Amino acid sequence: MKINFNHVNKYTANLPNINVKEQNNISFKDILANQLIDSHLKISKHAEERLNQRNIDLSNEDWSLIEIKVNEARQKGVNDSLVLIKDAALIINAKNKTVITAMGREEVKSQIITNINGAIIIN
Repeated sequence: MKINFNHVNKYTANLPNINVKEQNNISFKDILANQLIDSHLKISKHAEERLNQRNIDLSNEDWSLIEIKVNEARQKGVNDSLVLIKDAALIINAKNKTVITAMGREEVKSQIITNINGAIIIN
């Protein structure tokens, strides 16, 4: 029995520096690496302004952990989430992997957050 792997090409179409002739020989590792690259969060212009205005500075380690948790939430069906981390509260669209806005933790104490369907709390 011959198995056709042509459907894999849709995952490899955006891989950089790949010759069309080589696409049928793409390894699972390459496909996974491409998916991991795409898993990075984007920061909207609005969120970037809020992070700067409020002097919120998250480390690379913080961002990595947030990305992991947002991906987990997305897999569980969360579209928009409130992410609470030590000094900040972020609203993130998990579906589009985009940080929508940012607030300091003190600000959130007196806010009502709407239009979210999940919360991620990171201590």
